[in-house]
Amino acid sequence: METLEAIRSRRSTRAFADRPVAKEALERILEAGRYAPSGGNSQTTHFLVVTRRETLEELAALVEREFAAMEVTPGMYRSMVNSIRASQKGGYVFHYHPAALIITANRVDYGNSMADCACALENMMLAANALDLGSCWINQLRWLNENPALLDYLRGLGLEEGERVFGAVAIGYAATENGLPAREPLPRTGNAVTWIE
Repeated sequence: METLEAIRSRRSTRAFADRPVAKEALERILEAGRYAPSGGNSQTTHFLVVTRRETLEELAALVEREFAAMEVTPGMYRSMVNSIRASQKGGYVFHYHPAALIITANRVDYGNSMADCACALENMMLAANALDLGSCWINQLRWLNENPALLDYLRGLGLEEGERVFGAVAIGYAATENGLPAREPLPRTGNAVTWIE
């Protein structure tokens, strides 16, 4: 897929088919993430690739439990409020049951941690689109970045001391009739452009 078409046609997938993704495809997606720009070419983003169904289920249950224990506060980010309320109702699965969840972490004391992870995540979503796979940016693990239960669990998966999660991406085949993600671009109603010529 041509680069600009991959960008223009990338849409978030929030319903995945119960179908594994070949390891070779995930490796290509990871390569795209690993080749993302990083501040000073530091290359400190740590990719944790979760494909084991039991781990995905444990993560979903842990995230739901921790969000359910939180209170909504004035001015809280709307999507975080939605996660808390959905968790309190029960049955909340933050990652939409993908074939793979790729978590990006970076050093907590590094000023470009979020930017570097964001670049890697975008590269991986574009690569997934080019490979006919759906993807969705996942923020919930970042929102629970200092949660002791989540940190302990993620350390068991390989998160290192001094690292925090700055985002994740769900990857899989879209639960559509043809298995392809939605690709019709949504109209641009924001993202103003000001030219200074």
